[in-house]
Amino acid sequence: MSGFVEKPEPIQVPGLVHLHTGKVRELYRNEAGDLVMVASDRISAYDWVLPTEIPDKGRVLTQLSLWWFERLADLAPNHVLSTELPAGAPADWEGRALVCKSLRMVPVECVARGYLTGSGLAEYDETRTVCGLALPEGLVDGSELPAPIFTPATKAEVGEHDENVSYEEVVRQVGADTAAALRQATLAVYSRARDIARERGIVLADTKFEFGFDGDDLVLADEVLTPDSSRFWPADRWEPGRAQPSYDKQFVRDWLTSAESGWDRRSEQPPPPLPQQVVDATRAKYVEAYELLTGQSWS
Repeated sequence: MSGFVEKPEPIQVPGLVHLHTGKVRELYRNEAGDLVMVASDRISAYDWVLPTEIPDKGRVLTQLSLWWFERLADLAPNHVLSTELPAGAPADWEGRALVCKSLRMVPVECVARGYLTGSGLAEYDETRTVCGLALPEGLVDGSELPAPIFTPATKAEVGEHDENVSYEEVVRQVGADTAAALRQATLAVYSRARDIARERGIVLADTKFEFGFDGDDLVLADEVLTPDSSRFWPADRWEPGRAQPSYDKQFVRDWLTSAESGWDRRSEQPPPPLPQQVVDATRAKYVEAYELLTGQSWS
């Protein structure tokens, strides 16, 4: 069992209809039929949405996504229509709310990997493949791949694992033309972002994208290239053969699996609240990633 430790009650705003509560985002529809996405400060780990929030996290994710959308616009159009706060919305939504096109979403997590780690490493260790793609012998945790690969996954409900699937399975689900377009766009966007991050001293190990259709046009949606959807590693500390230090919620994972937390992730008990030092360290990592990538100070 997993999911929300304490599922929040969505804020009601005149003129907006609440549609969905996700791990991080609340989704609304406005009177024009557009979507309003609001990034909360919630954080998840081990398929649980934790009871403790990370201050500013939602704004960091939103502002970093907007920064990336600008730099990727020539490769893939995106779903953002406006950053203006909807009338009647609470002031706390400032900087974390986006008005977006309502798309026909593709039910595939589009993952690009340039380095071997995580679930890709686990599969490689067993079969020397990732999502059915054969890889060379001798790779270890953190190895750079000969070329980036498209390793899709099925999209899971809150509290469930995404499941890696083969490209052939994506073709079966969405058709050959859409599968090919997803693979091409995913690898093109990843390659551009990898090069930009590298210039700023960051390794973009892997990332996941979501796409939808606006008519016949494939459009980049949701968040892009944030510490929640990507593995960012400091380039000067990259060392294949071990787990890499990263700009993400590793402080949270480490504390939850430590003796100090008293939590057994194999049990059905929800995880406990986070201590303040873990909250502060995690917030600092999100802010550091934003500042290194954008070159702008967070305020």
